[in-house]
Amino acid sequence: MTTTPAAETAEVGETDPTQPAPSDGARAGSGGEPVGTAPSKAPEVPEEAPDDGVPDHAAPGDSRDGEVPKGGVSGGEATKSPRDDGDSASDDTDDADDAPGAPPEVISDQAPGGAPDTFDGDDSETTAVIRLPARPISPPMADAPEAEDASGSEIDTTTEMRLPSAPLRPTPKPAEPEPEEPEPAEPELAEPVTAEGGTPERRPWERAVATSSPLPGTPETASEAMAAPADHRESQSTQRSPEKAAPAAARPSRMTTVMRSAAVWLPPLLTIEGLIMYVLALRVAPGPLRGVDVTKIDALGLISAMPLTAFAAILLMLVAFFVTIAQNTDRKFLLLFQIAAITFALHGASALISDEARFPTAYVHAGFVEYINRTGESSAILDARLAWPGFFALVAFVTKAAGVTDLATIMRWTPLLSNLLYLLPFVLILRQVVATTRARWFAALLFVIVQWIGQDYFSSQGFTYAIYLAFVAIVLRWFGKVEPRDKPMPAKGRVRRLLARLDGLTPGELPHSTGAYDRVIMLIVLIGLFGTATASHQITPFMMLGALTGLLLLRRTSLSWALPFFLGLIVLSWISYQTVTFWSGHIDQLFGGLGRILQNLQSNTGDRIDGSDPRHALVLMARLGICGVILTLAAIGLLRRVRRGVGDRAALLLLCIPVLALGLQNYGGEIGLRIYLFALPGACILAAYAFFPNLPAGTEDAPEETVPIRRRNIRFNPELTRRISLLLAAGCAMALAMVFLVARYGNEQFERVSASEVAAMHYIYDHDEPSARVLFLSPVLGPEVTPIIPWGERDFDKISYEQVLVHKDPAQLSSVLDKLRASPPNTYLVATRAQAGYLQLNHGYPDDWAPRFRVALDAHKDLKRVFNGEDAAVYTLKSFPEGTEIPERGVPLGGSDPTSPWTPVGLAALGVTWIALFVYEVFRLGGRESGRRTRRRILFVAVPAFVLALAVIAERFIVIGYQLQ
Repeated sequence: MTTTPAAETAEVGETDPTQPAPSDGARAGSGGEPVGTAPSKAPEVPEEAPDDGVPDHAAPGDSRDGEVPKGGVSGGEATKSPRDDGDSASDDTDDADDAPGAPPEVISDQAPGGAPDTFDGDDSETTAVIRLPARPISPPMADAPEAEDASGSEIDTTTEMRLPSAPLRPTPKPAEPEPEEPEPAEPELAEPVTAEGGTPERRPWERAVATSSPLPGTPETASEAMAAPADHRESQSTQRSPEKAAPAAARPSRMTTVMRSAAVWLPPLLTIEGLIMYVLALRVAPGPLRGVDVTKIDALGLISAMPLTAFAAILLMLVAFFVTIAQNTDRKFLLLFQIAAITFALHGASALISDEARFPTAYVHAGFVEYINRTGESSAILDARLAWPGFFALVAFVTKAAGVTDLATIMRWTPLLSNLLYLLPFVLILRQVVATTRARWFAALLFVIVQWIGQDYFSSQGFTYAIYLAFVAIVLRWFGKVEPRDKPMPAKGRVRRLLARLDGLTPGELPHSTGAYDRVIMLIVLIGLFGTATASHQITPFMMLGALTGLLLLRRTSLSWALPFFLGLIVLSWISYQTVTFWSGHIDQLFGGLGRILQNLQSNTGDRIDGSDPRHALVLMARLGICGVILTLAAIGLLRRVRRGVGDRAALLLLCIPVLALGLQNYGGEIGLRIYLFALPGACILAAYAFFPNLPAGTEDAPEETVPIRRRNIRFNPELTRRISLLLAAGCAMALAMVFLVARYGNEQFERVSASEVAAMHYIYDHDEPSARVLFLSPVLGPEVTPIIPWGERDFDKISYEQVLVHKDPAQLSSVLDKLRASPPNTYLVATRAQAGYLQLNHGYPDDWAPRFRVALDAHKDLKRVFNGEDAAVYTLKSFPEGTEIPERGVPLGGSDPTSPWTPVGLAALGVTWIALFVYEVFRLGGRESGRRTRRRILFVAVPAFVLALAVIAERFIVIGYQLQ
């Protein structure tokens, strides 16, 4: 081994292995002559190698396993080598045996023949090179393959450290060969590493490597163990040329690291901040930019009293949501949390402002539950809704088992909980459509911010809507089917060719293969969900049946036609056998709305706007505006998908099927609201395609998107159009969220229930023995007027509720007095703020009508006030006519329902039909070819039984319905 003055200097501790090497020069002692056993003079070597990368005096050599090639690259300055062909790791000599006595890890100073190493970055002070692993650019391989030659054997995942060839000693002395000591770890570090796929990466000298400090990701212990003392580093650094010193790669500061990871932590932080800001803005006492003063609520509803900080909080959460989906990563849990937070802000506002449940009708539903708990039965004589008691009986069972007696808290938070519950099956539906991540989550957001319908309160409709969504999700997920068109295009006929072209579009749904056992289980679940909805609500089963039938017609489900007949027979038999009390004698009311599409539409739109307060009409126009915007976006999204060759049959079906309900009946003037509610899933999916119509490039979770090919015009930059689409979607969502607050909470003057109104009704409940009568205010007398009071929460069977006519002149009390005098004792008149608000907004009563009306009641000599609250008061007569007594509580009439002669036969036919059709569907889901003959035999039994059961149902409607009129 050769010894140079630099090596002698290193022995006294003046070489810093962690500092870059000085400029490359001749490795010699003073005067440029080599010192030691090497030849006294070395041939000159040019600064740069020829183009072929091999110097004239040296041939490329192969490195041994576990060794670094002789005269390897020092890497101190990490200048780029002129050789780029990857044939050799260095231009040194062939064999390491030319330097006898040197350990395997020590690289000789000179090449054989006395030629000094002249690579850039080599210096006369470093006589050993050790390569350590640094942070890899590409993912490192578990076991790096060994290379036979040095060609491309070193990659940019190693860092070089220069060490003195002899141990440090306190006094300088002539260099002597050191005995070889085995270092087992170093041969492994010197092994060449290849990139993924076995392809060598760049050589170490092709990239700048700073050795003054450990690279990011490099273990600091390895470098510190081989570092020289501090005073040695300082003395060595002063001897080096500043021009040749490589700049130190400073470790990024903590602030830099935090800012680089802002895309990870910023969206959840903004969401949490917006959520906290929103809660504080609504819950704290009213003040500047905070709190809600309910006395300031006017014809525009809650939005007129909300502080600006509440709007800012909603916008902040929406910004956080769009920042998340802009990252092109499907962060499911974060997106679900963000949508849940937005849902809390939009649908939980009333629960934050008021301590009482919203919607007066929710209280009568609680009364149904209380009645079932108290009596153990359901009577449609008291209310027609009790003919579908499934939801009320279920809540009664759960609350009684849990020991819950007060439903106030449950009713208060039901709107929020219902909307959170709706998200679960809707997200599952979104997982079955062929769409990008942005389109899916934006559709989920739209579903939250356009659901202003208000049917999510404590009601059967809110409960069965969740069942409807779950039903559709199960059909698409476990029974979904996609059949691409394989028929040839027809040669003639425009309509036929158009239909064939639409049929040949790429399916917009994902197929799923599920085992026969799982499908049978989910079939039972489907039947159970449909039966629960049938026993709970009047409209929802027909929507479920329509969705299933439509999917069968469009070939988007693997179920057979036996299931629609099975389910249709369930709903018809329930109406025929279980709701006789409701429809007997009222056949015209049940079927009178069939075919009256225009009349039903007018009663749901025009009649609700005519006669309203001019400011309150803006609320109704906002609701129609949201409906128009979402339908327009759905049409645009459908067209954009068709232009890309995609046919979204399932989404289009979910949008169109509910419209058929217009031909059934007006449902008390609310059929339009129910149609909008059930059309929302399909409308939101298609509306999301208006902004994000592209398909995922790979798997269903791939963030990349395809782009359509346009032949006639040049497409803009896809990345630019995606950003523009994202900005437009964000702007649309923010605008719809603000309008939502007007549409959803625009009726707060009469839909918000105050504590004093509830207390007024509780006073009546405490004085209703053995019975009582409540008079509520009404501008007109009619059969479909609903009390605008929290009525029926308790003792639903003891108290009767009747209308009393009031005039626009509050001093005119003649109708009120006549009604009270004609009523028995325990008759109470309830005057509330909500009733006055309803009269003002919808029937043009004066703004000061409520206080003037209460003043007139207080001043009348025949009336006395038995309860007085801030928003409610209860009045009764001072004395009732002599001889009148409080009537006993009305007991529902007992006995069995009316029947017909063929009813027993119809019941037997129902049982046979259901069993036969269920067995048929199970055999078909099994997929066995041998079961075809068995299925045919089953149909021979099911079809006659079905016809007979249907005939008995029709016979019951005719005999019972028209004979009892």
